[in-house]
Amino acid sequence: MQPTAFLRLEGHNLTGLKEFATEWDFDACIVSSTAIITDEMKQQIADTGIEHIYYFSSDTPIPIRNLYSTPKTLGPDRLAAAIGAYYEGYELEGKHIPILIIDSGSAITYDFVNEAGEYLGGNISPGVEMRFRALHEFTAKLPHIHAPKGQSTEGFMGDSTETAIQHGVMDGVRHEIEGFICQFMSKYPNLCVFLTGGDKFDFEEQVKNRIFADKFLVSKGLNIILQHIYQRKYDK
Repeated sequence: MQPTAFLRLEGHNLTGLKEFATEWDFDACIVSSTAIITDEMKQQIADTGIEHIYYFSSDTPIPIRNLYSTPKTLGPDRLAAAIGAYYEGYELEGKHIPILIIDSGSAITYDFVNEAGEYLGGNISPGVEMRFRALHEFTAKLPHIHAPKGQSTEGFMGDSTETAIQHGVMDGVRHEIEGFICQFMSKYPNLCVFLTGGDKFDFEEQVKNRIFADKFLVSKGLNIILQHIYQRKYDK
């Protein structure tokens, strides 16, 4: 199963995939996509020459229990990140603990795994850029503002329309995230929080020391799933 490497491609352009696979000489790979994988894309993946190719779906065996009531609608990136974080938590604590995964991207997703390794679900809310766009597109006069440099606001309110929007969005998201963390911590005091995605926030000290940032959670989770598939294969 060695070596291990990750490649992330945007859209339907798989240029460079074959060269990447040749460079690393993989025995197996797992493919995950939030978009539809076309037959043409599957052929390009097959052309890499990798012997064992698996496509991550709701039917793929995983090392935790998925108790989501609609597993086929659960984004594969959410589940992969949850698995990655669950095992990262074990590495940090030496035992399995409750895990909350927060992924701030196009949408902000919250996913929870309990200490028994049961994925129970989570929450979804609009992402930062989606909120900025919504204020512009669903009002008559508000401009399309972007996050401030460094994604950090000064003070607690704006003194212009631009800074008022920035505070409303950035501080609103921060308060939302802190609120969810505190809500989960009230029920699971030993909660460990993983933050992934591209956005950055300046959290209050009471929750900051419970947060671990890891932008590779999805990739790590996919690798764990691939190892789990292999383990089941050889245990039979």
